[in-house]
Amino acid sequence: MTTTLDHRQLYRLPWTLPDNAIAWLEPTMKCNLACEGCYRANVSQHKSLEEVAADLDVFDRYRNADGVSIAGGDPLTHPQIVDIVRMVADRGWKPILNTNGLALTEDLLREMKRGGLFGLTLHIDSKQHRPKWKNKTEQEHNALRLHYAEMVARVGGLTCSFNATVYGDTLDAVPDLVAWAQEHIDIVHVMVFICYREPAQPTQFDYYAGGQKVDMGPLTYEDTGQRIDISAPEVVAKIRQRFPDFEPCAYLNGTEKPDSFKWLLASRLGTRKRIYGYTGRKMMELAQVSHHLRTGRYMAYAPPAVLRRGRWLLWLWPFDRGVRRAFLRALRSPSLLFRRLHLQSIMIISPVEVLADGRQNMCDGCPDMTVWDGELAWSCRLEECIHFGQFVRTVPKEHAMPKPAKPDLVTLRLGG
Repeated sequence: MTTTLDHRQLYRLPWTLPDNAIAWLEPTMKCNLACEGCYRANVSQHKSLEEVAADLDVFDRYRNADGVSIAGGDPLTHPQIVDIVRMVADRGWKPILNTNGLALTEDLLREMKRGGLFGLTLHIDSKQHRPKWKNKTEQEHNALRLHYAEMVARVGGLTCSFNATVYGDTLDAVPDLVAWAQEHIDIVHVMVFICYREPAQPTQFDYYAGGQKVDMGPLTYEDTGQRIDISAPEVVAKIRQRFPDFEPCAYLNGTEKPDSFKWLLASRLGTRKRIYGYTGRKMMELAQVSHHLRTGRYMAYAPPAVLRRGRWLLWLWPFDRGVRRAFLRALRSPSLLFRRLHLQSIMIISPVEVLADGRQNMCDGCPDMTVWDGELAWSCRLEECIHFGQFVRTVPKEHAMPKPAKPDLVTLRLGG
Protein backbone atom coordinates (compact mmCIF):
# COMPACT_ATOMS: atom_id res chain seq x y z
CA MET A 1 0.00 0.00 0.00
CA THR A 2 1.22 3.49 -0.87
CA THR A 3 0.03 6.99 -0.07
CA THR A 4 -0.65 9.63 -2.70
CA LEU A 5 1.37 12.75 -1.95
CA ASP A 6 1.04 15.98 -3.92
CA HIS A 7 4.43 17.66 -4.20
CA ARG A 8 2.68 20.95 -4.99
CA GLN A 9 1.30 20.99 -1.44
CA LEU A 10 4.78 20.67 0.08
CA TYR A 11 7.73 23.05 0.33
CA ARG A 12 10.40 22.25 -2.21
CA LEU A 13 13.64 22.65 -0.25
CA PRO A 14 15.67 25.41 -1.94
CA TRP A 15 18.94 23.47 -1.99
CA THR A 16 20.91 23.50 -5.23
CA LEU A 17 24.30 22.22 -6.36
CA PRO A 18 26.23 25.39 -5.38
CA ASP A 19 23.97 26.62 -2.55
CA ASN A 20 23.15 23.72 -0.26
CA ALA A 21 22.73 22.91 3.40
CA ILE A 22 25.32 20.11 3.48
CA ALA A 23 28.52 18.82 1.91
CA TRP A 24 29.79 15.24 2.26
CA LEU A 25 33.42 14.59 3.26
CA GLU A 26 34.90 11.08 3.02
CA PRO A 27 38.28 10.99 4.81
CA THR A 28 38.49 7.19 4.75
CA MET A 29 37.33 4.13 2.81
CA LYS A 30 37.82 1.84 5.79
CA CYS A 31 34.88 0.49 7.78
CA ASN A 32 34.64 -1.81 10.80
CA LEU A 33 31.27 -3.36 9.81
CA ALA A 34 29.88 -5.13 6.75
CA CYS A 35 26.38 -3.82 6.11
CA GLU A 36 24.20 -5.57 3.56
CA GLY A 37 23.82 -3.54 0.39
CA CYS A 38 26.59 -1.06 1.24
CA TYR A 39 27.61 0.91 -1.85
CA ARG A 40 31.17 1.61 -0.66
CA ALA A 41 34.05 -0.86 -0.90
CA ASN A 42 35.75 -1.53 2.43
CA VAL A 43 39.39 -0.62 1.84
CA SER A 44 41.93 0.12 4.55
CA GLN A 45 42.81 3.49 3.09
CA HIS A 46 42.77 6.86 4.84
CA LYS A 47 43.21 10.30 3.34
CA SER A 48 46.00 12.43 4.73
CA LEU A 49 45.15 15.73 6.37
CA GLU A 50 46.52 17.45 3.27
CA GLU A 51 44.09 15.50 1.08
CA VAL A 52 41.23 16.30 3.45
CA ALA A 53 42.16 19.98 3.25
CA ALA A 54 42.11 19.75 -0.56
CA ASP A 55 38.57 18.31 -0.44
CA LEU A 56 37.50 21.12 1.87
CA ASP A 57 38.99 23.58 -0.62
CA VAL A 58 36.67 22.12 -3.28
CA PHE A 59 33.67 22.65 -1.01
CA ASP A 60 34.90 26.16 -0.31
CA ARG A 61 35.15 26.84 -4.04
CA TYR A 62 31.92 25.26 -5.23
CA ARG A 63 29.57 24.67 -2.30
CA ASN A 64 27.91 27.23 -0.03
CA ALA A 65 27.17 24.82 2.85
CA ASP A 66 26.04 25.10 6.46
CA GLY A 67 27.25 21.68 7.65
CA VAL A 68 29.75 19.07 6.52
CA SER A 69 28.91 15.40 7.03
CA ILE A 70 32.10 13.51 7.87
CA ALA A 71 31.53 10.00 6.58
CA GLY A 72 33.32 7.17 4.80
CA GLY A 73 33.84 4.23 5.35
CA ASP A 74 33.48 4.91 9.01
CA PRO A 75 35.26 8.13 10.00
CA LEU A 76 36.06 6.86 13.50
CA THR A 77 38.55 4.43 11.93
CA HIS A 78 40.64 7.43 10.84
CA PRO A 79 43.45 7.96 13.38
CA GLN A 80 43.22 11.75 13.02
CA ILE A 81 39.45 12.13 13.20
CA VAL A 82 39.66 14.80 15.92
CA ASP A 83 41.94 16.89 13.72
CA ILE A 84 39.51 16.48 10.81
CA VAL A 85 36.59 17.66 12.94
CA ARG A 86 38.62 20.68 13.96
CA MET A 87 39.57 21.44 10.34
CA VAL A 88 35.91 21.51 9.33
CA ALA A 89 34.91 23.67 12.30
CA ASP A 90 37.79 26.10 11.73
CA ARG A 91 36.37 26.85 8.26
CA GLY A 92 33.04 27.87 9.76
CA TRP A 93 31.03 24.74 8.93
CA LYS A 94 29.08 22.54 11.35
CA PRO A 95 30.91 19.18 11.54
CA ILE A 96 28.40 16.28 11.60
CA LEU A 97 29.92 12.84 12.21
CA ASN A 98 28.27 10.01 10.24
CA THR A 99 29.21 6.77 11.97
CA ASN A 100 28.01 3.31 12.92
CA GLY A 101 29.22 4.11 16.45
CA LEU A 102 31.16 0.88 16.89
CA ALA A 103 34.38 2.73 17.79
CA LEU A 104 32.66 5.56 19.66
CA THR A 105 33.49 6.16 23.31
CA GLU A 106 32.36 8.96 25.57
CA ASP A 107 35.93 10.21 26.01
CA LEU A 108 36.42 10.38 22.22
CA LEU A 109 33.08 12.13 21.85
CA ARG A 110 34.07 14.76 24.39
CA GLU A 111 37.39 15.27 22.60
CA MET A 112 35.63 15.76 19.26
CA LYS A 113 33.21 18.20 20.87
CA ARG A 114 36.17 20.25 22.11
CA GLY A 115 37.36 20.20 18.50
CA GLY A 116 34.07 21.77 17.35
CA LEU A 117 31.80 18.78 16.64
CA PHE A 118 28.20 19.92 16.12
CA GLY A 119 26.40 16.58 16.05
CA LEU A 120 26.25 12.93 15.08
CA THR A 121 24.26 10.77 12.70
CA LEU A 122 24.44 7.16 13.80
CA HIS A 123 23.60 4.46 11.28
CA ILE A 124 22.10 1.50 13.13
CA ASP A 125 19.95 -1.24 11.64
CA SER A 126 19.54 -4.99 11.78
CA LYS A 127 21.49 -5.75 8.56
CA GLN A 128 24.88 -4.58 9.80
CA HIS A 129 26.09 -7.88 11.27
CA ARG A 130 27.25 -6.21 14.45
CA PRO A 131 29.07 -8.35 17.01
CA LYS A 132 26.56 -9.58 19.62
CA TRP A 133 23.64 -8.11 17.62
CA LYS A 134 23.26 -10.64 14.82
CA ASN A 135 19.73 -11.90 14.23
CA LYS A 136 18.32 -9.14 16.42
CA THR A 137 15.22 -7.32 15.15
CA GLU A 138 14.98 -3.61 14.37
CA GLN A 139 12.96 -3.19 17.53
CA GLU A 140 15.64 -4.93 19.60
CA HIS A 141 18.23 -2.57 18.11
CA ASN A 142 16.40 0.29 19.82
CA ALA A 143 18.32 -0.61 22.96
CA LEU A 144 21.55 0.08 21.09
CA ARG A 145 20.16 3.31 19.67
CA LEU A 146 19.24 4.44 23.17
CA HIS A 147 22.74 3.62 24.43
CA TYR A 148 24.21 6.09 21.94
CA ALA A 149 21.48 8.69 22.39
CA GLU A 150 22.09 8.73 26.12
CA MET A 151 25.85 9.00 25.59
CA VAL A 152 25.37 12.02 23.32
CA ALA A 153 22.96 13.55 25.86
CA ARG A 154 25.47 13.13 28.69
CA VAL A 155 28.12 14.97 26.70
CA GLY A 156 25.51 17.62 25.89
CA GLY A 157 25.15 20.33 23.30
CA LEU A 158 25.27 17.98 20.29
CA THR A 159 22.57 17.02 17.81
CA CYS A 160 21.70 13.32 17.74
CA SER A 161 20.30 11.67 14.61
CA PHE A 162 19.79 8.06 13.55
CA ASN A 163 19.77 6.41 10.12
CA ALA A 164 18.16 3.05 9.34
CA THR A 165 18.02 1.39 5.95
CA VAL A 166 14.53 0.13 5.12
CA TYR A 167 14.40 -3.32 3.50
CA GLY A 168 11.37 -5.25 2.32
CA ASP A 169 11.50 -7.42 5.42
CA THR A 170 12.01 -4.50 7.83
CA LEU A 171 9.41 -2.11 6.40
CA ASP A 172 6.86 -3.22 8.99
CA ALA A 173 9.24 -2.12 11.76
CA VAL A 174 9.29 1.52 10.65
CA PRO A 175 6.31 2.62 12.81
CA ASP A 176 7.97 1.06 15.86
CA LEU A 177 11.10 3.13 15.21
CA VAL A 178 9.00 6.27 14.77
CA ALA A 179 7.30 5.49 18.11
CA TRP A 180 10.68 4.89 19.76
CA ALA A 181 11.95 8.25 18.47
CA GLN A 182 8.93 9.95 20.03
CA GLU A 183 9.57 8.23 23.38
CA HIS A 184 13.01 9.87 23.34
CA ILE A 185 12.13 13.11 21.55
CA ASP A 186 14.08 15.04 24.19
CA ILE A 187 17.41 13.47 23.15
CA VAL A 188 16.76 12.15 19.59
CA HIS A 189 16.48 15.04 17.15
CA VAL A 190 16.23 13.33 13.74
CA MET A 191 15.17 9.86 12.55
CA VAL A 192 16.12 9.00 8.95
CA PHE A 193 14.82 6.08 6.88
CA ILE A 194 16.78 5.18 3.73
CA CYS A 195 14.99 3.03 1.15
CA TYR A 196 17.18 0.09 0.16
CA ARG A 197 18.74 0.02 -3.31
CA GLU A 198 21.28 -2.22 -5.04
CA PRO A 199 24.25 -0.85 -7.00
CA ALA A 200 23.53 -2.80 -10.19
CA GLN A 201 20.73 -4.61 -12.01
CA PRO A 202 22.64 -6.71 -14.60
CA THR A 203 19.58 -8.62 -15.83
CA GLN A 204 17.79 -5.39 -16.80
CA PHE A 205 20.53 -3.03 -17.98
CA ASP A 206 23.90 -2.83 -19.68
CA TYR A 207 26.38 -0.32 -18.27
CA TYR A 208 28.66 2.02 -20.18
CA ALA A 209 31.51 4.28 -19.15
CA GLY A 210 31.82 6.67 -22.06
CA GLY A 211 31.42 4.42 -25.12
CA GLN A 212 32.84 1.35 -23.41
CA LYS A 213 30.59 -1.36 -22.01
CA VAL A 214 31.70 -2.22 -18.47
CA ASP A 215 31.16 -5.00 -15.97
CA MET A 216 29.41 -3.80 -12.83
CA GLY A 217 30.31 -6.99 -10.98
CA PRO A 218 32.95 -5.32 -8.79
CA LEU A 219 30.31 -2.85 -7.59
CA THR A 220 27.67 -5.47 -6.76
CA TYR A 221 28.49 -6.47 -3.22
CA GLU A 222 25.72 -8.91 -2.53
CA ASP A 223 22.51 -10.02 -4.21
CA THR A 224 20.26 -9.89 -1.16
CA GLY A 225 17.04 -10.73 -2.96
CA GLN A 226 15.51 -7.70 -1.26
CA ARG A 227 13.08 -5.28 -2.86
CA ILE A 228 14.73 -2.30 -4.54
CA ASP A 229 11.54 -0.35 -5.28
CA ILE A 230 10.54 0.83 -1.80
CA SER A 231 9.42 4.44 -2.14
CA ALA A 232 8.90 7.36 0.22
CA PRO A 233 5.08 7.32 -0.23
CA GLU A 234 5.09 3.64 0.74
CA VAL A 235 7.04 4.39 3.92
CA VAL A 236 4.63 7.24 4.70
CA ALA A 237 1.68 4.86 4.28
CA LYS A 238 3.30 2.42 6.69
CA ILE A 239 3.90 5.17 9.28
CA ARG A 240 0.30 6.37 8.96
CA GLN A 241 -0.98 2.94 9.96
CA ARG A 242 0.24 3.82 13.45
CA PHE A 243 0.30 7.63 13.22
CA PRO A 244 -2.63 8.73 11.00
CA ASP A 245 -1.73 12.41 11.42
CA PHE A 246 1.83 11.96 10.09
CA GLU A 247 2.30 14.77 7.58
CA PRO A 248 5.43 15.65 5.55
CA CYS A 249 6.10 19.32 4.92
CA ALA A 250 9.08 19.50 2.53
CA TYR A 251 10.89 17.50 -0.13
CA LEU A 252 13.59 17.26 -2.78
CA ASN A 253 12.45 15.95 -6.16
CA GLY A 254 14.24 13.68 -8.61
CA THR A 255 16.29 14.90 -11.54
CA GLU A 256 14.22 12.87 -14.01
CA LYS A 257 10.85 12.81 -12.24
CA PRO A 258 9.88 16.20 -10.79
CA ASP A 259 7.00 14.68 -8.82
CA SER A 260 9.15 12.02 -7.13
CA PHE A 261 10.24 12.31 -3.51
CA LYS A 262 13.97 11.76 -3.03
CA TRP A 263 14.19 13.50 0.35
CA LEU A 264 10.87 13.77 2.18
CA LEU A 265 10.81 15.65 5.49
CA ALA A 266 8.30 15.76 8.33
CA SER A 267 8.79 17.88 11.44
CA ARG A 268 6.72 17.23 14.56
CA LEU A 269 6.07 19.01 17.84
CA GLY A 270 5.53 17.04 20.99
CA THR A 271 6.58 15.48 24.25
CA ARG A 272 7.63 11.95 25.08
CA LYS A 273 3.97 11.06 25.63
CA ARG A 274 2.20 12.88 22.82
CA ILE A 275 2.74 14.45 19.41
CA TYR A 276 0.66 17.64 19.18
CA GLY A 277 1.15 18.30 15.50
CA TYR A 278 3.38 18.58 12.44
CA THR A 279 4.76 21.82 11.08
CA GLY A 280 3.59 22.76 7.60
CA ARG A 281 5.37 23.96 4.51
CA LYS A 282 5.22 27.64 5.53
CA MET A 283 7.10 26.93 8.76
CA MET A 284 9.84 25.07 6.90
CA GLU A 285 10.08 27.84 4.30
CA LEU A 286 10.37 30.43 7.06
CA ALA A 287 13.14 28.43 8.76
CA GLN A 288 15.19 27.99 5.57
CA VAL A 289 14.75 31.47 4.15
CA SER A 290 15.30 33.31 7.44
CA HIS A 291 18.46 31.29 8.13
CA HIS A 292 19.74 32.13 4.64
CA LEU A 293 18.97 35.81 5.17
CA ARG A 294 20.83 35.84 8.48
CA THR A 295 23.82 33.65 7.62
CA GLY A 296 23.98 33.42 3.83
CA ARG A 297 23.46 29.63 4.08
CA TYR A 298 20.52 27.24 4.12
CA MET A 299 20.13 25.41 7.42
CA ALA A 300 21.40 21.87 7.87
CA TYR A 301 20.89 21.25 11.59
CA ALA A 302 19.50 23.39 14.39
CA PRO A 303 21.24 23.33 17.80
CA PRO A 304 19.60 21.15 20.50
CA ALA A 305 18.87 24.27 22.57
CA VAL A 306 16.62 25.53 19.75
CA LEU A 307 14.89 22.17 19.29
CA ARG A 308 13.94 22.17 22.98
CA ARG A 309 12.02 25.40 22.54
CA GLY A 310 9.35 24.04 20.24
CA ARG A 311 6.49 25.58 22.19
CA TRP A 312 7.55 29.02 21.02
CA LEU A 313 6.66 27.92 17.50
CA LEU A 314 3.04 27.68 18.62
CA TRP A 315 2.82 31.46 18.59
CA LEU A 316 3.39 31.35 14.82
CA TRP A 317 0.02 29.62 14.37
CA PRO A 318 -1.45 32.37 12.15
CA PHE A 319 1.18 31.66 9.46
CA ASP A 320 1.29 27.86 9.27
CA ARG A 321 -1.60 25.40 9.06
CA GLY A 322 0.31 22.57 10.72
CA VAL A 323 1.42 24.74 13.65
CA ARG A 324 -2.14 26.01 13.94
CA ARG A 325 -3.43 22.47 14.46
CA ALA A 326 -0.82 21.90 17.17
CA PHE A 327 -1.75 25.21 18.80
CA LEU A 328 -5.45 24.30 18.93
CA ARG A 329 -4.61 20.96 20.52
CA ALA A 330 -2.35 22.68 23.02
CA LEU A 331 -5.21 24.97 24.03
CA ARG A 332 -7.03 21.90 25.32
CA SER A 333 -4.07 21.35 27.64
CA PRO A 334 -3.18 24.87 28.84
CA SER A 335 -0.38 23.59 31.04
CA LEU A 336 1.47 22.64 27.84
CA LEU A 337 2.01 26.32 27.13
CA PHE A 338 4.35 26.36 30.13
CA ARG A 339 6.05 23.01 29.54
CA ARG A 340 8.91 22.07 27.25
CA LEU A 341 7.84 21.09 23.74
CA HIS A 342 10.38 19.43 21.44
CA LEU A 343 10.85 19.64 17.69
CA GLN A 344 11.85 16.40 15.95
CA SER A 345 12.39 15.61 12.26
CA ILE A 346 11.55 12.41 10.38
CA MET A 347 13.31 12.10 7.01
CA ILE A 348 12.76 9.50 4.27
CA ILE A 349 15.44 9.20 1.58
CA SER A 350 15.05 7.34 -1.72
CA PRO A 351 18.48 6.90 -3.38
CA VAL A 352 19.04 6.63 -7.14
CA GLU A 353 16.44 4.69 -9.10
CA VAL A 354 16.92 3.62 -12.69
CA LEU A 355 13.85 4.18 -14.84
CA ALA A 356 12.74 1.65 -17.45
CA ASP A 357 14.32 3.66 -20.27
CA GLY A 358 17.68 3.80 -18.47
CA ARG A 359 17.48 7.32 -17.07
CA GLN A 360 18.88 7.66 -13.56
CA ASN A 361 16.58 9.56 -11.21
CA MET A 362 19.01 11.24 -8.83
CA CYS A 363 18.33 13.67 -5.98
CA ASP A 364 17.87 17.14 -7.48
CA GLY A 365 19.80 19.44 -5.13
CA CYS A 366 21.51 16.47 -3.46
CA PRO A 367 22.99 17.42 -0.05
CA ASP A 368 25.44 14.49 -0.03
CA MET A 369 27.81 15.68 -2.74
CA THR A 370 31.43 14.71 -2.14
CA VAL A 371 34.69 15.23 -4.04
CA TRP A 372 36.20 13.23 -6.88
CA ASP A 373 39.24 14.43 -8.81
CA GLY A 374 38.79 17.99 -7.60
CA GLU A 375 35.11 18.21 -8.57
CA LEU A 376 31.76 17.62 -6.86
CA ALA A 377 30.38 14.10 -7.25
CA TRP A 378 27.46 12.03 -5.95
CA SER A 379 28.69 10.18 -2.88
CA CYS A 380 26.29 7.27 -3.40
CA ARG A 381 27.88 6.54 -6.79
CA LEU A 382 31.51 7.28 -6.02
CA GLU A 383 32.49 3.66 -6.64
CA GLU A 384 31.73 4.16 -10.33
CA CYS A 385 34.33 6.92 -10.49
CA ILE A 386 36.85 4.86 -8.53
CA HIS A 387 36.49 1.83 -10.84
CA PHE A 388 35.78 3.45 -14.21
CA GLY A 389 36.98 7.05 -13.88
CA GLN A 390 33.48 8.43 -14.42
CA PHE A 391 29.81 7.81 -13.75
CA VAL A 392 28.26 5.05 -15.84
CA ARG A 393 25.21 5.17 -18.10
CA THR A 394 22.46 2.57 -17.92
CA VAL A 395 21.05 1.16 -21.16
CA PRO A 396 18.09 -1.25 -21.07
CA LYS A 397 18.77 -4.72 -22.41
CA GLU A 398 16.77 -5.53 -25.51
CA HIS A 399 14.53 -8.04 -23.73
CA ALA A 400 13.82 -5.48 -21.00
CA MET A 401 12.70 -2.71 -23.36
CA PRO A 402 8.95 -2.21 -23.47
CA LYS A 403 7.57 -3.14 -26.87
CA PRO A 404 6.15 -0.17 -28.79
CA ALA A 405 2.41 -0.22 -29.24
CA LYS A 406 1.17 -1.17 -32.68
CA PRO A 407 -0.21 1.87 -34.51
CA ASP A 408 -3.91 1.75 -35.23
CA LEU A 409 -5.54 2.64 -38.56
CA VAL A 410 -6.18 6.25 -37.52
CA THR A 411 -2.47 6.68 -36.72
CA LEU A 412 -1.49 5.20 -40.06
CA ARG A 413 -3.78 7.52 -41.97
CA LEU A 414 -2.57 10.59 -40.06
CA GLY A 415 0.99 9.55 -40.70
CA GLY A 416 0.49 9.76 -44.40
